Amino acid sequence: MNPSTLRHDPADEQASLWAARLEGSVLTAEQRIALDAWLEADSSHRALLSRYCQFSADLEQQMPLLAGIRELSAEPQPAPATAQPHPWLRRSLMAGAALSAAAAVALVVWLERPQVQDARIVTPSGQRQSLTLVDSTQVDLNAGTRLDVAINGSTRHVRLGAGEAFFHVSKDASRPFIVETPAGSVRVTGTQFNVRTEAHGALVVTVAEGSVQVRPGDAGGRAATPVALTVHDQLVVRGGVVSVQTLSSAALDNALAWRQGQAVFDGVPLADALAQFARYHGRAITATPEAAALPVGGRFSLDDLDGFLSTLPEVLPVQATRRPDGSVEVALRVQR
Repeated sequence: MNPSTLRHDPADEQASLWAARLEGSVLTAEQRIALDAWLEADSSHRALLSRYCQFSADLEQQMPLLAGIRELSAEPQPAPATAQPHPWLRRSLMAGAALSAAAAVALVVWLERPQVQDARIVTPSGQRQSLTLVDSTQVDLNAGTRLDVAINGSTRHVRLGAGEAFFHVSKDASRPFIVETPAGSVRVTGTQFNVRTEAHGALVVTVAEGSVQVRPGDAGGRAATPVALTVHDQLVVRGGVVSVQTLSSAALDNALAWRQGQAVFDGVPLADALAQFARYHGRAITATPEAAALPVGGRFSLDDLDGFLSTLPEVLPVQATRRPDGSVEVALRVQR
């Protein structure tokens, strides 16, 4: 290819725009769909976006250094009139100038970025989302999750109204990070933990790093005695009953496998395995009483519901029946 024929690629501009949106705000559902479509349109788009996001991350890490750089007082000497750079070199120089301009703009945006966030984030069925809150806390949201964020200079509150989320909370002793749910609250200053809230007041809190304080709510809406959890601890609240267990490393990985789009079962009741797929896909997937307690094991893709249902009759004496409304019922296989 002749370097002189190279032209500006519109994909670069789109990648930079998407990177700015991802850094500066939480994508709406429509924007997330548009981003997924753009990424799927060309295999090179994902690498472009990754490069621009990495540039933004590197820039933020270098902010203290950038803030201390003084202007160069010496003016560059003009090049001889006869020295004309090759076209591909001119393109490289222009790209460098563009990146420098982007760095200057990013510096201003970073310095002026408000530490205030008031937003509702909703992930639809069958989709996960990762985002960074204004306080640098990183959040992974499972499908069918609703999160309300209220962060300002003095408080950090989020409400997990439904679904599941993994939090990597940035450390700030002056502003505890509080996750409220219909079944209780979780309070931390900086750690990694998973929260799942279910129907009928169920709550599951799993700690991956550090420690948290969980205050379950009782039937009357009053706060109960707080429970301290440390790494590998899992608290479960169901029917007003609170239980705590310590997970092995393998069990902890299995509990958090949804972040990679996986469901891992190790002899769990069939009804519980179906419930995990039901939450992810936002539809009723149930087992009859006769089949509900059958043990299920294996690693499955949460996105591949059809594959999971097709595998069940190969390992268990069951059959799945799909209803016109999209619901699924799994029952014992009729012997012929």
